[in-house]
Amino acid sequence: MLARLGASGDAGLTDSLAAERRHEPPRLASAPIRLARAVAHEIVNPLTPVLVTGAALSAVTGSFLDAGLITAVFGFNAVIGGAERFQAEGAIAALADRERPAVRTLRGGRERPIAADELVEGDIVELHAGEVVPADCRLLAADDLEVDESSLTGESLPIAKDPAPSYAAAIADRSSMLYEGTAIAAGVARAVVVATGPDTEARRGLFALRELSPETGVEARLRKLTESTLPIAGLSGALLVGAGLFRHQDIHGLIDLGISMTIAAVPEGLPLLATVAQLAASRRLSTRGALVRNPRTVEALGRLDVLCADKTGTLTEGQIHLHGLADGERSAALGDGEPPEWARALLAAALRASPPTNGHLPHPTDRAIVDGATGVGVVPEVDVPGWQRLHEMPFEPGRGYHAVLGTTDAGLRLTVKGAPEVVLRRCDLDGAERDAVLTRAEELAGEGLRVLAIAERSASEERDLDDARIDRLRFCGFILLSDPPRASAAEAIARLQEARVDLIMITGDHPRTARRIADQLGLLGGRDVLTGPELEDMSDEALDAALPDIGVIARATPAHKVRIVKALQRAGRVVGMTGDGANDAAAIRLADVGIALGARATLAARDAADLLVVDERIDTIVDAIAEGRAMWSAVRDAVAILTGGNLGEIGFSLLSGLFSGSALNARQLLLVNLLTDVAPTMAIALRPPAPESLRHLLSEGPEVALGEALDRDITLRAITTAGGAGAAWMAAHVLPGGRRGASTVGLLALVGTQLGQTLVAGKLSREVVITGLGSLAVMLAVVETPGLSHLFGCRPLGPVGLGIAAASATTATAASVVGPPLIARARARLAARRPRPEPPVDVEIRLGKSAA
Repeated sequence: MLARLGASGDAGLTDSLAAERRHEPPRLASAPIRLARAVAHEIVNPLTPVLVTGAALSAVTGSFLDAGLITAVFGFNAVIGGAERFQAEGAIAALADRERPAVRTLRGGRERPIAADELVEGDIVELHAGEVVPADCRLLAADDLEVDESSLTGESLPIAKDPAPSYAAAIADRSSMLYEGTAIAAGVARAVVVATGPDTEARRGLFALRELSPETGVEARLRKLTESTLPIAGLSGALLVGAGLFRHQDIHGLIDLGISMTIAAVPEGLPLLATVAQLAASRRLSTRGALVRNPRTVEALGRLDVLCADKTGTLTEGQIHLHGLADGERSAALGDGEPPEWARALLAAALRASPPTNGHLPHPTDRAIVDGATGVGVVPEVDVPGWQRLHEMPFEPGRGYHAVLGTTDAGLRLTVKGAPEVVLRRCDLDGAERDAVLTRAEELAGEGLRVLAIAERSASEERDLDDARIDRLRFCGFILLSDPPRASAAEAIARLQEARVDLIMITGDHPRTARRIADQLGLLGGRDVLTGPELEDMSDEALDAALPDIGVIARATPAHKVRIVKALQRAGRVVGMTGDGANDAAAIRLADVGIALGARATLAARDAADLLVVDERIDTIVDAIAEGRAMWSAVRDAVAILTGGNLGEIGFSLLSGLFSGSALNARQLLLVNLLTDVAPTMAIALRPPAPESLRHLLSEGPEVALGEALDRDITLRAITTAGGAGAAWMAAHVLPGGRRGASTVGLLALVGTQLGQTLVAGKLSREVVITGLGSLAVMLAVVETPGLSHLFGCRPLGPVGLGIAAASATTATAASVVGPPLIARARARLAARRPRPEPPVDVEIRLGKSAA
């Protein structure tokens, strides 16, 4: 293999050959270029064609000021959204830059450290306990090597590795290979790099999965709203142009009328509204340990209704802990109070059979035993006064045990810790006793625990240990190890259930281990456990039918996770996928919301994720869901005001135009939209959810902000806006001398009615009041300043005109508040008075008797 890769076992690659093989990563564009790309990305939104058309028509007809105003609004939206996208991507990139470890590499006959991303095929690397594997490698030599592959396979426990050739099909069974992103748990490895970058197992599935996600959420809703309002505007414009031609109006005036209807149809603040609302939620989440790669992820979080969570490192701590102790009959769980004397003596024996603790313990099993003993105050000298270490045989995968010879006040003592099937063969037990103890070990392992046997005996000679001396041992008991659930996981799952978000735990672990963790977390709730092999035997139809009753999927592979996400999406679910390993990356990429959990998440998982939870707390995901639903609630109110207000503008323009020509020109409508669509409604969209409302937001469910409720709000606001402006316009026509200023009165009433509804929707919060009154002050300044008023085609008004506009706006706003509850109560009374139809079964019985 070394010859095929061009490497030498003594010298590694030459510098020249390494330089030839190195693939230069693409240079990162400069900040201005990246910002420009982000702005360009924001320009592409559903309303762009309409705004561009309006600006072009204005320019063609010589209205360059109108064209400039439209373009300025359009550009302002894109710049703000692009700048925020640029900052979010920068935060994610900064996190990746901090994780570029140096690797000991043999180049040109000498060892030197180089950056992991500079490795090429054929490089020979040396790895020690605690280090992360930088690329896919073939083992050349190993010394007591064990590797934590949980990031790739989902297995919690370290796997023994050996240079002997392995031809297994499953990644988890390839004992001669090391994979990028896994960690050396114990021992030393010397290996040759065989794959880097996108060719590694960790990233291959990620790069192969390039399916485009369908348009969803806010973007889809905005597109539907735009597609609904534009035909209305087009039909209204056609009616007004027809009426104008019938009255022999000037063609330039009719073109201006068409532009006015186009402007009225477009809520200019809508793209900026959704973007900034999501960015505000993203910033709030960042203060709680969550980085949002794409702000549009926030709205998808609000619609989430099923979350697929990897077990290892997500629901559990991802670290081995001392769970408890047991012997042939008894068991004692750590954490259930003070351990009994027999358990303390057993734990002390396990300490005596562990490596010395005067330095770092590379093996997680040894660390778990030492940490657990420290927590309950157990030392090696318990029941064995004067114990001191003399000789030891370190653990090796081929040996299966760790043996220590020590001296005590009573003489020499040999203590052994290792796999039950290995240690029990060396114990002084008859066949029946050994079978009973092995059965006990299998029962404990069946509960999802890792089991180690402890045995010891007195020794007569002080000499070096060898395998022949490890016999005639007295069995002491079992050490039980586990990967426990996170402390906050159970509460987070309860909050998810309250939010009507189903949680499915997906793991590569044994089904019994998975069920034990699920029971501890209260996750199943009557649902069942499905295994990977069972899933493989299912058709897509059978899997779709079974998934609603499944809470845990065990022995799952990366391909299984992808298939599960696809099945849930086929059922119309909005799917979130969380994980921290390379084995989760493909499913994270495919999910509607991909979540990488932990700052130590693998590069593949981070690259695929929409949301990075750096504080490693699953309850942060629940906070993110609450923020998403709060954002939807706020945007629903703002979108209803924007779209309903613009439809009301169309209705008012159509009403006035059919009678005497449109009361508003394009410049006035653009001014209306700027004053009512941007600042006031933005204040509503940006308002943070009150802490006491987060639980209420979770209990609402993802559909509350969508559908019929939004349609009703839009309809109500459209009628209110058109009614308030139309009433003021007609009242001004009735008053003597008011006809000349009627359009300005209608304009003021139009703005006042929309701002009044904004104040009601914003519950008179400080920000909404300030922006609403500020917009009204600007509108009054434009109308009452002679030169500025003329620029926008208005007339300064006196007290009468101002009073009409104020009265109409106030009356219309009040009607929008008290009207819907009265209508709802009236409908309820009518429904209660209607006679209930008889059940169909009664009709069938009567027909049967009649026929008889």
